[in-house]
Amino acid sequence: MAPTINHNDNAPTDVERPNKRARVDANDKDGFELEHTRGSDLHENEEDEIDEVPDIREEVKASDLHLDTINRAVLDFDFEKVCSVSTSNINIYGCLVCGKYFQGRGRKSYAYAHSIHDDHHVFINLETTKVYVLPEGYPVSDPSLEDISFVLAPSFDKTYTSTLSSASYPTRMSYDLASKAYLPGYVGLNNIKRNDHMNVIIHAVLHVTPLRDYLLLSNFHGKESELLKRFAGLAKKVWNPRLFKSQVSPHEFLQEVNRASSGKFRLEQQGDPVEFLGWLLNHLHKDMGGSKKKYSSIIFSIFQGELRVETQQVLVRPDAGENEKPRFDIARDIKSTVSPFLFLAVDLPPPPLFQDSVEKNIIPQVSIQSVLSKYDGRTTQESSGQLRRYKCQRLPPYIISHFKRFTKNIFVEEKNPTIVTFPLRGLDFGDYVDLKASQPPPIYDLVANVTHESVAGTTRDKENTVWKVHLRAGEGEYEKWYTIQDLIVEETRKEMIFLGESVLQIWERRPERISHSKVDMVVDK
Repeated sequence: MAPTINHNDNAPTDVERPNKRARVDANDKDGFELEHTRGSDLHENEEDEIDEVPDIREEVKASDLHLDTINRAVLDFDFEKVCSVSTSNINIYGCLVCGKYFQGRGRKSYAYAHSIHDDHHVFINLETTKVYVLPEGYPVSDPSLEDISFVLAPSFDKTYTSTLSSASYPTRMSYDLASKAYLPGYVGLNNIKRNDHMNVIIHAVLHVTPLRDYLLLSNFHGKESELLKRFAGLAKKVWNPRLFKSQVSPHEFLQEVNRASSGKFRLEQQGDPVEFLGWLLNHLHKDMGGSKKKYSSIIFSIFQGELRVETQQVLVRPDAGENEKPRFDIARDIKSTVSPFLFLAVDLPPPPLFQDSVEKNIIPQVSIQSVLSKYDGRTTQESSGQLRRYKCQRLPPYIISHFKRFTKNIFVEEKNPTIVTFPLRGLDFGDYVDLKASQPPPIYDLVANVTHESVAGTTRDKENTVWKVHLRAGEGEYEKWYTIQDLIVEETRKEMIFLGESVLQIWERRPERISHSKVDMVVDK
């Protein structure tokens, strides 16, 4: 009777099956001849076995006793993936028991030594998300490890990204390991030292729908820049519905920002969020293969518009009165240039110099329409002996408006405390752009609003500066607004949003298929 061949995962190895070798070693001639007579059939079966069953060292096991030692509460994949011993970033494994990073898994590696000295045996490759048991070194495939792989390297499809823009999205709450409810995309970002001014920009940019979907659906493994890869990875963590902790640390991304900007934007130094946003958008545009041409990258397709600037030399007329302001003279040449823009810089009126006798120190308020009149093509500004007036030639799908609150001279930096009032929905930009006769006016809705808070008399003092961002979620009856300050995420009332000192806003253009009557109803409401 021919011997049977066992294909089970628990089949004994060659060392544990000594039958054929024992007969040969004992000079059992009959046994040897019996084995020899079975030659051809057994040889064919052994070849099949070799082809079908891999070496036991590469065999994937379905379960293992060490998996119960995994501690998900200590796992944190947000930090830069470098070995905790050698500080190398090559071939890094994460210990699933204590959460530390180690290099390699060979006999002379730090992970191998950690598995023996600390009795921690389960490790995950931070690049491939494969799980191994050390010191034995065999891979493990178990359905219970899928959640860890998803937190380490989340991936999404178009079905998921479409739900993020649905009207009822605020009702889709998720829960972390501690059963704490959170809304994906509206999670706290860790303020490592003084990086809160960058946290608000990260949140604002990741809520621009086309850019958000582009990053969530990306799969960068080629020659893309490290900044783009890490920003996409951060976006996937912020919008991850299966987080172990309802907060995300941007440490890995900001470390690359520090390197790419040659130390201009650092974790431990307070900075200007508008300046950081300008650097980030231009750097991402370049890394995506963009050029000076419009629509050459998704950044320019989303944010770039065109502005017409008309300039004329100032001439003092002899018949001009003392208080008469200079104005454009149509009889003289007017120089007109069209240039692209990513931001619309908005000037604020100067604050009052004297305190009010009753209110002690009254804070002025202006409407956003009055400060946007700079771009109506009629309002003139004088500087350096020239008159200028501005009007947009083309508006992008998303407008970034920047309120100039900070002025600096050789002595001190001052902040303008003027409050700007604005609608959350239905802002008409028709007066600030050249439109064709048949073209409807562009209507924009607010997506994100970045505010600055500081003690009176200070500007960006390290100890007394607070940056916050207001973000919109959902639409219609489900619409909610959230205020995020580092790790603090709170739902806020719509009426309270414009009371802050806004520094930067992102506006989203409505689809043109909406009729004028519907737009007017929303604005009136």
